[in-house]
Amino acid sequence: MVSSLRLMNFRCFRELALEFPESGAVIVGDNAQGKTSILEAVCILVRLHSPRSTRMGRMVQVEQAGFGVAGECWGLERQVQYSARQGVAMKSEDEAIAKQGDYLREGGLVVWMGNDDLELVRGSGKVRRRYLDFLGCQLDAEYRDHLNRYNRVLKARNLLLKDRSPRTAEIAAYTELLIVHGDFLTKARSELVVMLEPAASNAQCAVSSCDERVGIEYVSGSGDDFKTSLEMTAEREQRMGQTLAGPHRDELRLSINGMAAADFASEGQQRTMALALKLAQGELLHQKTGRMPIYLLDDIFGELDPSRRNALMKALPTTAQKLITTTNVGWMEDGFAVIEMSDLK
Repeated sequence: MVSSLRLMNFRCFRELALEFPESGAVIVGDNAQGKTSILEAVCILVRLHSPRSTRMGRMVQVEQAGFGVAGECWGLERQVQYSARQGVAMKSEDEAIAKQGDYLREGGLVVWMGNDDLELVRGSGKVRRRYLDFLGCQLDAEYRDHLNRYNRVLKARNLLLKDRSPRTAEIAAYTELLIVHGDFLTKARSELVVMLEPAASNAQCAVSSCDERVGIEYVSGSGDDFKTSLEMTAEREQRMGQTLAGPHRDELRLSINGMAAADFASEGQQRTMALALKLAQGELLHQKTGRMPIYLLDDIFGELDPSRRNALMKALPTTAQKLITTTNVGWMEDGFAVIEMSDLK
């Protein structure tokens, strides 16, 4: 659990200090008061990851040089600082940690559920790849290493492909590295999908109160064999100046009762499916690591009817810490500590 959180120059907060009970809390306030930023800061503190931005600089308060996020997580005092000049600096129990991987191994796990999760069903393949990657990186440090290396190699290879002069030998060297890291990601993602599908189906039925079977099909962007796919696309790559096969083109085909979810499911079914995918993510994290993740629920209840709201609350693990943002608590049952945004200013 996260028992305390302190912010400095983070988003709209110059300074902020909060304490959270073991079971969690509900953060209540109007829009644009900073509720989401509090959950985002927890995610940064625990996973060095923001679900809202890939750039740390965007979280720095306007006209400030950097931000600081600190707090007690699972009994350890943790700290993350960022500045454009020095980058990310991490501490645990007041001792500096040089590598992000070492910081993450000591930390906990997170499931983020946000109102824009509907894009998991409706949006581009990039959104679904990020969903898999966030899960994979939490389950396996090796996954995170291969993903980072793959992305760096892909960027370098694409730059070479855009070069007007032939760089055949260099492209070949990067191609070998791309295959090594790409094959790992393909195998790992395929295995994740197999494990996620039954959990997502169970969650869909629980939240919708209907017999709705979720289908998740992994479609490899590497083809049957990554090396062969790269050889077959080599000529087109030179013309287009980009790598045309690989995990960066992976896709997930989502269906409900055998029908494409993006095209044939109702909005209610799509929203439920997005929630089901996140509930499945949490179940898999718990099963594979033996540790319970924190659930960060950002303003997701406004678009749900009362029956789905109540069903979702029942579907969340009872022993997990839950930090919830909402504009009102009139519909919620007692049992959660309430933090009023108006009291924080």
